[in-house]
Amino acid sequence: MQLDPETSYLHLSSDGAIQTVPGGANFWALPPEALRRFDSGWLITEFVCTEDWPNWEMHPEGDEFVYLLSGDVALTMELPAGTTTTRLSDRGAVVVPRGVWHTARVFAPSRMLFVTRGEGTQHRATATG
Repeated sequence: MQLDPETSYLHLSSDGAIQTVPGGANFWALPPEALRRFDSGWLITEFVCTEDWPNWEMHPEGDEFVYLLSGDVALTMELPAGTTTTRLSDRGAVVVPRGVWHTARVFAPSRMLFVTRGEGTQHRATATG
């Protein structure tokens, strides 16, 4: 079955099963209790980012794999040793360690793929968000 990762997300459960779920705005419009069923396991999502992220986020239950498929972004992480920024252009990837606050600045429209363990994810506004 062919999937469009921008409109269909994948949930990889801890028992090895893969479930396809409606993605994009349909997914994020779900009420919090419906979203909680995706907390265990891993969620694979894809987004087109056209502007800086309005918030920081942090995933306390697992590392996050961030893969830039195209575009130009700078991913900023608040690591214990200090804040670091990694610029990705055209394509590239970073691993955001568990428990690390991170955000992105977008320099050109960018397509990004995320593999995230969502349980306990937290958000806080950026200085401009």
